[in-house]
Amino acid sequence: MRVAVVGGGIAGLTCALSLHAAGFAPRVYEAARRVEAVGVGINLLPHAVRELAELGLANELASVALPPHRLNYHDWTGGTVWEEPLGHAAGYRWPQYSVHRGRLQLLLLAAVRERLGPHTVRTGMLFQGFEQDADAVRARFLDRTSGRPVFDTADVLVGADGIDSAVRGRLYPDEGLPNGNGVHMWRGVTPHPRVLDGRSIVVAGGTPGAKFVAYPIEDRGPAGADTLVNWVLEVRHGPSGPPPGGPGRRVPAAEARAGLSSWHLPWIDLAALAERSAAIVEYPMVDRDPLPRWSFGRVTLLGDAAHPMFPMGMNGGSQSVVDGRVLAWCLARDDDAVAALHRYDRMRRPAVNAIVLANRDLGPEESIARAEEQPGSLPTGLAERIATRYKQLTGATVTQVNTHSSWTVPAEALVQEPDQPAEGPGDPSAHLTPGATGPR
Repeated sequence: MRVAVVGGGIAGLTCALSLHAAGFAPRVYEAARRVEAVGVGINLLPHAVRELAELGLANELASVALPPHRLNYHDWTGGTVWEEPLGHAAGYRWPQYSVHRGRLQLLLLAAVRERLGPHTVRTGMLFQGFEQDADAVRARFLDRTSGRPVFDTADVLVGADGIDSAVRGRLYPDEGLPNGNGVHMWRGVTPHPRVLDGRSIVVAGGTPGAKFVAYPIEDRGPAGADTLVNWVLEVRHGPSGPPPGGPGRRVPAAEARAGLSSWHLPWIDLAALAERSAAIVEYPMVDRDPLPRWSFGRVTLLGDAAHPMFPMGMNGGSQSVVDGRVLAWCLARDDDAVAALHRYDRMRRPAVNAIVLANRDLGPEESIARAEEQPGSLPTGLAERIATRYKQLTGATVTQVNTHSSWTVPAEALVQEPDQPAEGPGDPSAHLTPGATGPR
């Protein structure tokens, strides 16, 4: 089966590796002329790390990422609202990782080129449209270097080209711009002494627009040396910069320092974060409304192209990784591409749509919002109930992650009849319940 993937980001590259592991040889088209290590930090939750480990990337991930041990919720003054263990410390068989987004993307790109060939990812290819019939889908690109059109005929076209997806735009031409909630995120990466135990994710404040986040993404020096800290300050003000969905203006250090001045977190030097960041960039907090369909014939969506969400609960990138694994599993189980994409849509879309909506209601960060409304300790067990509810929704409880059947396609797997799930313990879909993501 011929598969063309639009987008060479984390979602598209993970999709390509998943397809290759399932026996396919996908082709990836990226609009940027070069893939470079740009961006800031990202978290991969254990359910995503498991999938990448099953793709044979466990050692590579460990070499570029840090495993945080605790999630700490604090108020404006640094007082503890709630905390919980993460990764191995919480009982998962796989760690959670904090990593520079650009380094993760380059890791995935290197794996794709090594396994599928150096020319699998074609850069500088601007997607322009597609036509499909009963036999194939024909994608059209513009080569940004030569100015010439490029065509690819495939059995499946996957749109993994982010929140401003051109593929999604073709499927939903009247959708318009992403939805903003009025919050802008000032994001930076800064050398800084270890915060708390040096392996904590810190979330302080309350509701969106009044929140601060920090976590280490690199720590390779001796004891006492600086770590590389990813930090985010949420602010509310009028729109600025380019349209929602892309990076905005550079924030001057003096402005960032002023924005951080009202915070009083005794275990971090907030002024130093502003002064020592090579760049502080403003991003709008945006998502898109959940879609009624991802798959149209031989064309489907994946990752932020399918389900862009507010950054609550650290789930956006992790769900994109799972998308790719499930899509590859579905295509390997069915030689009818249209039926396979329908199955993928049915297995993933309802559950991930629910996460998009839950993140609009703050997801697990409801705890610090409640603490802001009612100063003092939260009622006993409330924060844990909020966290557990969100983990269950996202398929990320310890039991769900540790015990579900693998999405890895056995070499001897036979193609199934359309829409007829295989039976037995080796079939992850056997564990599905209405609205579930699958075995996660």
